Amino acid sequence: MDSLGKIFFRGLVTLLPIAVTIYVLYSAIIILENLLGGILRQILPSYVPGLGLIVILILIFVFGLILNNYLASRFWVAIEQKITEVPFIKAIYSPLRDLMNMFSNKSQKSLQQVVLVRLGSTGAHSLGLVTREQFTDLKMPGTTDKVAVLFPFSYALGGITLLIPREMITPIDMPIEKAMSLAITGWVKLDKNDTPVGEKPPEPKL
Repeated sequence: MDSLGKIFFRGLVTLLPIAVTIYVLYSAIIILENLLGGILRQILPSYVPGLGLIVILILIFVFGLILNNYLASRFWVAIEQKITEVPFIKAIYSPLRDLMNMFSNKSQKSLQQVVLVRLGSTGAHSLGLVTREQFTDLKMPGTTDKVAVLFPFSYALGGITLLIPREMITPIDMPIEKAMSLAITGWVKLDKNDTPVGEKPPEPKL
């Protein structure tokens, strides 16, 4: 029975991430399809399922292509500034924009260094990402010896940013992508050399 339980558990931990990934992708496709699908059904004499999704993807690509133009990009920046001046819209639009910007290459490049932060005198440490080292433009008192460190949440988007004294951080040689992956998964992500759940580690070669 113990062996059967291990086999079932290994199958579960292998299949569950695949099933959840498929479900999330399927839900995203359904949402995108329904955004324009209902309108196209009323306009077109005959509607082909999936046409709404295709039109949405084309519109997104065309919009991104337009924003590659300098004048169009500056025009959009001006529109964004006007949008963020409206209190209610700003409360919705600004957080969503910042959330999407987290996945951009520009945002990832601003994460300068992976560090271990010492938590007081407890001996505990936390993994963080330095996002800012200078605050002169903000004119904030008491920040000359501090850096901004982002601590990503586990199993969730987002995180918390704290201003940490420099003597409490220790830079480590780790790629930012791996640090983010470890933090988001609560450090349960396996490396290639780690032993999968339910398997015995390989015997050392003599």
